Amino acid sequence: MHVPTVADLVAQGKTPEILFWVGCAGSFDQRAQRVTKAFAQILDQVQINYAILGKEECCTGDPARRAGNEFLFQMMAYQNIQVLNSYGIKKIVTTCPHCFNTLKNEYPELGGDYEVIHHTTLLQQLINEGRIKLKEGGSFTGKKIVYHDSCYLGRANGIYEAPREILEWLDADLVEMKRCRSKGLCCGAGGAQMFKEEEKGDVRINTERSQEALATGAGIIAAACPFCNTMLSDGVKLAEKEEQVKVLDVAELIAEQLNK
Repeated sequence: MHVPTVADLVAQGKTPEILFWVGCAGSFDQRAQRVTKAFAQILDQVQINYAILGKEECCTGDPARRAGNEFLFQMMAYQNIQVLNSYGIKKIVTTCPHCFNTLKNEYPELGGDYEVIHHTTLLQQLINEGRIKLKEGGSFTGKKIVYHDSCYLGRANGIYEAPREILEWLDADLVEMKRCRSKGLCCGAGGAQMFKEEEKGDVRINTERSQEALATGAGIIAAACPFCNTMLSDGVKLAEKEEQVKVLDVAELIAEQLNK
């Protein structure tokens, strides 16, 4: 795949319509890289003029701030804002709700004002505009899919409908867990918990959440966050259900059904 960087486009006297913020997980985690690739394929398919920062992209600083290291967060944030502003970036899309929340809600007070959208919102817009064309008789038709709400997408930013509309558009049988939407349960990775030793308790949060998803009888657990994807995949593996149940990002489901 040829994915342009902002620096390449600027050197040609062009600017991207959208900056695709890949994020740490989407860049370095092997599982999340598949989501990055799937989303980039969709952007290519609909011929959106986009670019990435590449090596100029630094972590947004979300885990540092959640873990209490405000100094490190501000260092990272200022570095990113300097790069984004120097390129005149106006619109950003990201597949990570943690990046989305930080760029959208926490960068403005440091001088970084951008239109930030999550990839599920952009996919919903592209579908509504008729720009995404899917294959007839898709492989997800009638399949039971359960969607897990990411905390930073749902409760923190009120985005509940976009991912569900996308899944319904796949002609799938969308089922819900008892704890969903504003009452959804965290996957266990938020607040920098992904990167620290867990504290003693009776049950792991990701195990409990995965059990709730498996109890619906769905063959696919859909997520829209790389952290949720990791935690739910671990829970499914622990239950020895990885052969029967797949954990997939919404972008992967759409990319698989693209009418290429």
